[in-house]
Amino acid sequence: MNKLCGYKLIAFYLGTFMIMIGCIILFPLIMLMFYPEDANEAYCFLIPGISSIFLGYLIRYFLKHHAVTCNLEKHQDSILVVLVWMVAIVISAFPWMLTGKYNFTQAVFECTSGYTTTGLTVVDVTKTSHLFLFYRSVMLFVGGVGLVLVLTAAISDRYGLRLYSAEGHPDKLLPNLRKSARVIISIYSGYILLGTIAYVIAGMPLFDAINHSISALSTGGFSTQPDSILHYHSIPIDIITDVLMLLGSTNFMIHLYLFRGEIKKILTHCEIRFMVFFTIIGIAIMSIILIFNNYKVGESINVAAFQFISAITTTGFSNVPTIGGLPVGFIFAMIILMLIGAGIGSTGGGIKQYRFIVGMKGMWYNIQSKLHMRKTVSTNYISKLGSVEELTDEEVSETHNFILLYLIIFFIGTFIFTCFGYSVQDSAFEFASSLGTVGVSIGVIQYTTHPVLLWTSIIGMFIGRLEILVVFNAFSKVRRDIFRVR
Repeated sequence: MNKLCGYKLIAFYLGTFMIMIGCIILFPLIMLMFYPEDANEAYCFLIPGISSIFLGYLIRYFLKHHAVTCNLEKHQDSILVVLVWMVAIVISAFPWMLTGKYNFTQAVFECTSGYTTTGLTVVDVTKTSHLFLFYRSVMLFVGGVGLVLVLTAAISDRYGLRLYSAEGHPDKLLPNLRKSARVIISIYSGYILLGTIAYVIAGMPLFDAINHSISALSTGGFSTQPDSILHYHSIPIDIITDVLMLLGSTNFMIHLYLFRGEIKKILTHCEIRFMVFFTIIGIAIMSIILIFNNYKVGESINVAAFQFISAITTTGFSNVPTIGGLPVGFIFAMIILMLIGAGIGSTGGGIKQYRFIVGMKGMWYNIQSKLHMRKTVSTNYISKLGSVEELTDEEVSETHNFILLYLIIFFIGTFIFTCFGYSVQDSAFEFASSLGTVGVSIGVIQYTTHPVLLWTSIIGMFIGRLEILVVFNAFSKVRRDIFRVR
């Protein structure tokens, strides 16, 4: 009985989320004030948006009693998070399908790419209205700050923080979810405003500036131009994009410390130290690869810096004509960067830099212990968010397990792509981009791509954004409950 009560509570919360998802779908209609010529596509948003709000209200009405009398069991918060993402993606796919240009698979792919802040696309932006281009950016914004964070702002803190953590945010800014939501969204919106102003000053049109600012900060990579940032041929725009991508890939706690003026905590954080060192070394190596392949020195540094930042922040913007035209060594370096990914607790994806650091430290400490002639007991530490914490064997073991699981999924996805005739290099690059929610493409993903590959990428983006274990916990919990009921 308690188990069913928990699922009724999940359904009640889904009703709340559906109301908010409906509002998200309707929000792009604000663009009609500036682009009235797109009014013929308004129905694409009105029908699913209003329907989602109405259905959500009905669910809440019939299950409101369970919001008070029921509780979520262990791992049912994971079920709710997964369902929220799935429902948001499916409902948000309807505007694309109502245009008559996209089938269910293509529409779900585009929305998954948007909410997971990946940026892979099957859309021809040259033939897409301002409404839909802005719609993609709205999905990036919501997915960037955290779909659950935005949607659970209206839920009591009894479960809000649990859901926020289950979505892949291990660090909470403030003890209260609503306060955390206000802080994160305020910081996020402020950066977007500053980025938009900077882009306009650098010569980018206002509509493009708004969308690129959202896309860069959310580490999404959706562009209003078919050739991405290259379209503008502007070093200042490249630099502004670099800054926004780096900000988006940084733990939200670091931003809070920045605004508080706690610089020491920022400089001692392990991810910041790693990023500074790794960026210098990485850009130098990638620049040398380009120089050896007949690129000019200035061009090499600009391309290497931009593509390095785009890959490790898991954004996916590009300032070159085609990724496939880059040297093999350069592409291999980008695959590694996409696998490592951005900072934990940020808008970026990948294994995450913190896990990479813990994994490498754990391996190094283990090697050192094996080399010692005498058995010694030592305590290992890691600098994290302004404090020095003990690095436990349990955390190292969990991190190594996560990395191993991530790589297994990466190899499976790569294998599926090779089954359709693509080279190992292209397959690894494309699926690393999906799983890491990067969005940079070597040319495999497009409107005509086989549905199996699109669904492979959809699954990769989905479990990559939700940190893998959340999805596994949710399906494992449902499976156990079904068998127990029987």
